[in-house]
Amino acid sequence: MLHAVALCVSAIFVALALWHVKMALTSGASMSSSGAVPTADGKPLFVPSRTSTLAVAAFLFACSGLVAATAGLVPLALSRGLLVALSSLLAVGLCARAVGEFKYVGFFKRVRGSKFARLDTLVYSPLCVALAFGVAFVAWGDAS
Repeated sequence: MLHAVALCVSAIFVALALWHVKMALTSGASMSSSGAVPTADGKPLFVPSRTSTLAVAAFLFACSGLVAATAGLVPLALSRGLLVALSSLLAVGLCARAVGEFKYVGFFKRVRGSKFARLDTLVYSPLCVALAFGVAFVAWGDAS
């Protein structure tokens, strides 16, 4: 069961990473209107650069590898304790993203009504919670 969850969570991280690569290669005004960036009064709060979007993709690929290594699916020259600690930190970070910063992002945001806000409530934040549970399950489950 642990390996199946790890494969699923890792695959989701890879899919998210590939989506970010696609967005970086096709970035521009479309990213702001796609619902990928929080907006206020119809204007994006920030315009992600190609470099920052690729950095997010690299981080997501690393998360995939971390989960796979924590589950013992791929070898990584880190101790089991360090892998569990890093995965635990990732799970906490995903939960924090789901909670949000209380204005534009997360379940407790106050600014609603934009495309991003709807997608955040229906997709992004619930996905963060699901991934957090999956990562925690892999980290704290028995890999034997």
